[in-house]
Amino acid sequence: MKSVALNATPRALKRRAGAKALREKGRIPAVIYGRQAQAQNLEVQAKEMEDLIHRSVSENVLVDLEVKDDARPKRLALVQEIQHHPLSGKVLHVDFHEVAENEKVTVNVPVETVGEAAGVKNSGGVLEHILFKLKVRSLPKDLPEQIIIDVSSLELGKAIHIGEIKLSDGVEILGDKNIPVVSVALPRT
Repeated sequence: MKSVALNATPRALKRRAGAKALREKGRIPAVIYGRQAQAQNLEVQAKEMEDLIHRSVSENVLVDLEVKDDARPKRLALVQEIQHHPLSGKVLHVDFHEVAENEKVTVNVPVETVGEAAGVKNSGGVLEHILFKLKVRSLPKDLPEQIIIDVSSLELGKAIHIGEIKLSDGVEILGDKNIPVVSVALPRT
């Protein structure tokens, strides 16, 4: 996964009133935490964050966070959680998890399918997407944004299991290797 540059500043305003005042100025409250240092309150530009989210395939984004006027200005972080407003969908808060470049991280990665299964096209089967996310462990730079599975050779009654999915070197899928991710089943009548 390629890291994306993002600018942030330390946040002085706290609590609900402070967060509300920030949002009115077009900024989003954020926090960064990790093993290397104490948690720190930050603020980022709303426009920059929304552009970052819209350009990425999933909410798993690796950022080169540049914190203005800080003792450690450059930090590598994963977007851990993004809180959205339930009605408008605007970003309310962002959590960044600081990671080291040489330390493996574990992340849930979305699974996407491509192609039309042969069992669906020829035999009238139904494609069942069983697992929508898989837990993956690797170095931050090697993390995939999404796992793409080609289902075009999948016949009726067959499945693709976790153990059959091949990813690049250094990327490991965690979990029982016999669990199906995608299958083609007979339709129920």
